[in-house]
Amino acid sequence: MRSFSAFLQECVGCVMEKHIYAVSELNLMVKTILDNVPELENVCVRGEISNYKFYPSSGHHYFSLKDENGAIRCVFFKAQASRLRFQPQNGMKVIAVGRVGVFPRDGTYQLYCASLQPDGVGDLYVAFEQLKEKLWKEGLFAPEHKKPLPAYPETIGIVTSPVGAAVHDMIRILRRRYPLAKVLLLPVRVQGPEAPPSIVRAIRYACQRRAADVLIVGRGGGSAEDLWAFNDEQVARAIYEAEIPVISAVGHEPDVTIADFVADARAATPTHGAEMAAPDQAELQDRLQSLRLHMLRLQSSRLELLRRRLENLAAKRVMTDPLAFVEDKRMLLGHVQKELYHAAEAGLTEPRRSLSALAASLDALSPLRVLGRGYAMVTDEAGQVLRRARDASLGDSIVNRLADGALHCRVERIVLEEEKQ
Repeated sequence: MRSFSAFLQECVGCVMEKHIYAVSELNLMVKTILDNVPELENVCVRGEISNYKFYPSSGHHYFSLKDENGAIRCVFFKAQASRLRFQPQNGMKVIAVGRVGVFPRDGTYQLYCASLQPDGVGDLYVAFEQLKEKLWKEGLFAPEHKKPLPAYPETIGIVTSPVGAAVHDMIRILRRRYPLAKVLLLPVRVQGPEAPPSIVRAIRYACQRRAADVLIVGRGGGSAEDLWAFNDEQVARAIYEAEIPVISAVGHEPDVTIADFVADARAATPTHGAEMAAPDQAELQDRLQSLRLHMLRLQSSRLELLRRRLENLAAKRVMTDPLAFVEDKRMLLGHVQKELYHAAEAGLTEPRRSLSALAASLDALSPLRVLGRGYAMVTDEAGQVLRRARDASLGDSIVNRLADGALHCRVERIVLEEEKQ
């Protein structure tokens, strides 16, 4: 049996015979091995996102994919992530496609993602719902921000592709419905990466120049990818900020885009958008004709009413016998005069009665009444009443006033009552 020291020497010899790797060297070797496994070059991994981090300065995304039994670290570099149409979030179930490799610096293996899509639904649908919820929370869909469409626009702007059936259908309908309006075509790209900035520039140009009274923004039908330019956030914000009312007319009836929610009005199709933007001249003519007939009926009724009123006035007595009015007033004046006379007489009766009573009272107290009973009133020549005999002197001239005249006398003798006794 070998001793422990012999066994230890044997093990040390074996180690001395093998190559000893540096950590970085070993990591690089593992990386090289994994990079040369074809099955790991393009793998699809289903899992739930966790520990998600995004660095705007670099544009890289870092996260882990996990299931109930394990997890793997993932990296999504900017070059590949630029095609991402939705925003990854923790807890989101996705399918990642990429290659498995080792990051030599820390020796961890990870999945280098080339594409990422939601598990069960398309990435376009998730991107649509995410942007829809974001803009709804910001209030871009609120009804109070919707501007009314002008009833009779002078200029109608069309923001769409200059080629294709949609633009020709819209122009044809506008010319047929309302030829009074000018049609301004603002040609843009409606598909591909260049489409969103092209649409934004056209909308802002029309608003800055006040080039139109209403804008129709849209295109004909297509797949979700074809219509995706109208789900762009910048296009939605340009429509929201537009001072000119905007009609969204994208695709067919079932197609719904973010532009439909933000615009002031949504049309089912581009042709429907043209019908919404302009009134129908046939309907306007019918309405004008109806208004004309209504005005004629009103004027006829008014003239008939005035004619009857004139006939009634012409039949009045003041028009048939103008002097009758004067005679009526004259009779009324005579009646009023009589009433005034009777009123005056009635008003003077009591004063007359009072005057007669007062006159009788005064007459009863009058000195003339006393004189009429045989009395006389004696005065001197100056008119002073002589009340006593001693008021006169012998030889004075006195006047005896009787009821029917006066006697001028001279005093020849004065006899006092006391002398008679």
